[in-house]
Amino acid sequence: MTETAAPTAVRRKVCFSQAVYEGRVQVEDAAAVLVRDDEEMLRAFAERRIAVFVDPSGSILKRCNPAVVVDAIMAKKNTGTALNDAPVVIGVGPGFIAGIDCHGVVETMRGHTLGRLILRGSALPNTGVPGDIGGYTAERLLRAGADGVFEAVAEIGDTVQKGDIAAVVRPAAGGPGSVPIHAEISGIVRGLLPSGISVTRGMKAGDIDPRCEWEHCFTVSDKALAIAGGVLEGILRFTLSGPAQEQP
Repeated sequence: MTETAAPTAVRRKVCFSQAVYEGRVQVEDAAAVLVRDDEEMLRAFAERRIAVFVDPSGSILKRCNPAVVVDAIMAKKNTGTALNDAPVVIGVGPGFIAGIDCHGVVETMRGHTLGRLILRGSALPNTGVPGDIGGYTAERLLRAGADGVFEAVAEIGDTVQKGDIAAVVRPAAGGPGSVPIHAEISGIVRGLLPSGISVTRGMKAGDIDPRCEWEHCFTVSDKALAIAGGVLEGILRFTLSGPAQEQP
């Protein structure tokens, strides 16, 4: 797995990207470890751990000759993945065209087709509106109100009430005072950026779950499981039969 030097996943308790900050992370029954070179990568494999590289450009593809590439960058567009990157290339979400820049696309939009493997064409376009959870969509998200440095007030797993300050954004040196980020609904903090990370105005910084199930903060969601299932289906389908033999 490749990541940036400062991952911005808000559901940090169920993201392997957290290994960049902590060195290693456990997500349910799977473990990941931060590695710095190929020797450490092979050691991680021998220990049945996922190897996480800080490699935002994906340079590892040029030297490791992978059997499968899965692009799950969440950029809502293709940032450079190509059909010839590996024998099997899977694109996750909008921005990819199956049969042109990848072999298969996995739908990420909540709804009837979530997790479906698309063999021709694209996933549904990004609407910019978060999926409905407990009757709430955009209001369940915490967003930075200014450019600056994020500082958490609440923690993942905390219960907050509508109007509570869940975090603040500290300005760059010499700027005005801190800008609070208020909870727009009551619920449990399911996701939150790590303190100290740079944010921009409007950036997603947290996630409040109105269902108030504490376990949901530390287990993989239904959406993530559906998407992962679609990726696995694509890997098995194409490695067993070969992309060239797929029909519309």
